[in-house]
Amino acid sequence: MLRKLKNIIDAGKLAKIVGDIEKRVSDLKKANEKGGGALKSITDKFARTRQDVSALRVQSQVLARDVESLKVLCGHIAAERSRNLPASTDLKEAEFQVFSQWGEDGIIQFLLAHVPVPNETFVEFGVQDYTESNTRFLLMNNLWNGLIMDGSEDYMAGVRQSTLGWRHTLHAKAAWVTAENVNELISSTGINGDIGLLSVDIDGVDYWVWKAITVVQPRIVIAEYNSLFGPTAKVTPPYAPDYERAKAHYSHVFYGPSLAAVEHLGKEKGFALVGTNSAGNNAFLVRNDLAAVFPKRNAAEVYQAARFREARLPSGDLAFPTFQEAQELIKDCVVHDLTSGKGKPLKEVTGWR
Repeated sequence: MLRKLKNIIDAGKLAKIVGDIEKRVSDLKKANEKGGGALKSITDKFARTRQDVSALRVQSQVLARDVESLKVLCGHIAAERSRNLPASTDLKEAEFQVFSQWGEDGIIQFLLAHVPVPNETFVEFGVQDYTESNTRFLLMNNLWNGLIMDGSEDYMAGVRQSTLGWRHTLHAKAAWVTAENVNELISSTGINGDIGLLSVDIDGVDYWVWKAITVVQPRIVIAEYNSLFGPTAKVTPPYAPDYERAKAHYSHVFYGPSLAAVEHLGKEKGFALVGTNSAGNNAFLVRNDLAAVFPKRNAAEVYQAARFREARLPSGDLAFPTFQEAQELIKDCVVHDLTSGKGKPLKEVTGWR
């Protein structure tokens, strides 16, 4: 059912089309006025068209609301299945997608069935316009509250002005998140201490930003990893507060920590790695004082190579490489090797593939 709903017309795109039509009608009306009445014969048609477009806009808004409600309802039904799975279940078996990019919505529901969370609060950064995220289903289905952050003020303003802004306790903050400012950004909203979930996905120096976070102690962490770095190499791009993956390498795939680096930092911060998603880009960790119910697993055991192909050509176009070809693209990039504590080309790191 969820997959079928994905095929329903995108109400957001429909609203944009309506807006474009309205603008064209307005431009034609202005042209008519400038023409001294030469186009007067079609003025009535303009008026009727504007009425039709206004009605279409209202219908598109109703469609968007109804589609979203159906998605949440189907997700609620799917969540019952995920929450009833035993703690020994592989995370991939719990997956389903409502607002998450892949199957994270289902994995989160599964984890919450086994991890008690008294403070139902989340922090997620790297959400773009929040259409696709790891916490939106939590917000709408489970009625959690939280903080989302993205570097675009337009994106965050759009969230604040949407129904999410008043239906829920959601802070939408526009900021370029760095290791230096992340704690202040979080604490400035009043969020601190023991919280339910932290999701880190900024396509860059995620390792260093998560390492810097001390103001909250989440029970569950979702950390994006780069599977191109292999299952055992503990590497990450060196820290830079202005890091952008599009500028770091033309391929756009030199970013984020390896899965082993995520596991390494998790242990340092008191977390156990419990699994990854089937798409091969997100790792899930649970705080040690709550993780005993889950089987003990390490990075090599739960590593999943990415199923998607996002590498680009120097022109910026998608290259659609094989996994091995994508690895070749970044083998000369300098990474920070956590094992040696030094920077070196990826191809010189033992176990990177």
